[in-house]
Amino acid sequence: MAVGAPVTALHGPPRSAYNVQMSASESLTPTEMSENEVSAWVVRHADLIPEGGTVLDLACGNGRHTRYLRSLGYRVVAVDIDVSGIADLEADDGVEIVEADLETGQWPLEERQFDGVVVTNYLYRPHLPRLADALAPKGALIYETFGKGNEELGSPRNLAFLLNPGELLEEFGPKLTIIAYEQRSEREPRPAVRQRVCAVRN
Repeated sequence: MAVGAPVTALHGPPRSAYNVQMSASESLTPTEMSENEVSAWVVRHADLIPEGGTVLDLACGNGRHTRYLRSLGYRVVAVDIDVSGIADLEADDGVEIVEADLETGQWPLEERQFDGVVVTNYLYRPHLPRLADALAPKGALIYETFGKGNEELGSPRNLAFLLNPGELLEEFGPKLTIIAYEQRSEREPRPAVRQRVCAVRN
């Protein structure tokens, strides 16, 4: 597979049940979303997560994807070191909030498996191998974050938080079935280098 060219998705159009503002070209060039907007990459591939399943939203931040996935009927386990941004979801029986420092070296979820794993704008390499293991059979991984080259364009600049070229393919290709992959420079809404993968466990 040639690194640098997007892989065509093998499933239908993105879901539209959530009120998200997107351009008509979202399926070709997802742009970096603000902290309150749902990632177009997640919207595009959410239908691969088995219906009614449980999804891990890793490094969930203020819960933009937790809220989106709940709107689709999924149960969500939302994990972050600071969960104050999702305090309003504590009363939702379909949301499990886990407050945990993901960078202590300890995986906070033991041997639990999920029907979907969503990660955006976050990279902690020691946990990458755990993400495939955290998928139940037929589960889907939806991952996007910044890649090397971004340090010349804006934050993040720390190479520890930037993916190497083809790193997501190298990490997940041997373990999962790759459905879609992108590695590209983007100009909108600001210059950035991004890498994205969607993969499923057989």
